[in-house]
Amino acid sequence: MTVYPLFGGAISLTLDGHYLDASLVRQVPDNQEVLLSRDSNVSVILEVLQCVAQETEARAMEQGVRYHFDSLAHDNSAVSSVLNAVEAADGAAPPGQTPTPSTAHGRQTVPKFGKHANEEEVTIYVALWRLPSKNVDLVLSLNDPTGQLSAVQFSAMAASLRIQDWGLFP
Repeated sequence: MTVYPLFGGAISLTLDGHYLDASLVRQVPDNQEVLLSRDSNVSVILEVLQCVAQETEARAMEQGVRYHFDSLAHDNSAVSSVLNAVEAADGAAPPGQTPTPSTAHGRQTVPKFGKHANEEEVTIYVALWRLPSKNVDLVLSLNDPTGQLSAVQFSAMAASLRIQDWGLFP
């Protein structure tokens, strides 16, 4: 297990395996951190996004994580998208503490290398931390074309995320 400092150390995430910071090989938007597995085609993306809704109770968090899963399907130009499971958590947390994430996973059929002739099915995992006081949805996604990662493993990964410096969110 390796702890990866993200956004200049403002956030930490513990991952099993060896990952490369994608910004070393390609351009990554300022609101994202992208890690690429050195051993497989798995990618991990953490995004700081504008908050979709201010509510943090479990029902709103379920809707939020579904929204972000569907948004990824759109961004991935998915031919099909099936959400298999959602684990909604009450996202409220005392000031200065990282809230509990809501998670979801499913499968998307996406064009490989942007070509619809070469489509592949990818397991997509999503975790959502809603930070209403900062107007932020913090979204972690993992793309697993191998289908080897389990929902339990992803949930443990998401639970390891810690916000170290709240100054990241103005």
